[in-house]
Amino acid sequence: MEEKAPLLLTIAVLGGTGKEGKGLAYRWAKAGYKVIIGSRLPEKAVTAASEIIEQLEGSSSVVGASNLEAAQQADIVVLTVPYAAHRDTLESVKQALKGKLLIDVTVPLVPPKVTKVQMPPAGSAAQEAKQLLGDDVQVVAAFQNISHEYLMTDDEVECDVLVTGSSKEARAEAIKLVEAAGLTGWDAGPLENSVVVEGLTSVLININKQYGSTHAGIKITGVHKK
Repeated sequence: MEEKAPLLLTIAVLGGTGKEGKGLAYRWAKAGYKVIIGSRLPEKAVTAASEIIEQLEGSSSVVGASNLEAAQQADIVVLTVPYAAHRDTLESVKQALKGKLLIDVTVPLVPPKVTKVQMPPAGSAAQEAKQLLGDDVQVVAAFQNISHEYLMTDDEVECDVLVTGSSKEARAEAIKLVEAAGLTGWDAGPLENSVVVEGLTSVLININKQYGSTHAGIKITGVHKK
């Protein structure tokens, strides 16, 4: 009997019209996933989806929709909105996230001092998401330290992804998507550790500013993936 190909999940990228979200959507679409770009303005999402399809020369399944429609239709939801829109976006899709995995890419940057770590009372943006969504949603934090400069290219990325989350199983699922995007992911432990991962973004922004770069990242050394 011919072996069937594994079923690929549908990924919604909320805030997917921004540079980070669009870059992740591009890489997952290239890997063969069905991707739904979500936005407050559905017409912007449709435009972003068309641009990704054009870049991939039409060989992908990418569509645009409102954030709510995208969350409703997806198996896994990825949140890539600015921190100022974090809570409002989560509240608008809360019911649609029940029973699903949320990968939160949000960093609590507070302009204009984005080179200074300024964490919220909950500890991190991902922990805020977990408090708001409750036990019906598995929450993972990932991709905070990857520059969007890399993501819309086909180049190899010299940067690792630290994955923290509310369960080992949720982290394992997220790491599959990290690898599908052509990156190396590491299980960095429980969601509480997202404080460190999110805070690193301000450190990397500062390094970029001090040394004239745009894509500083991190690399785990001294250990090899099995």
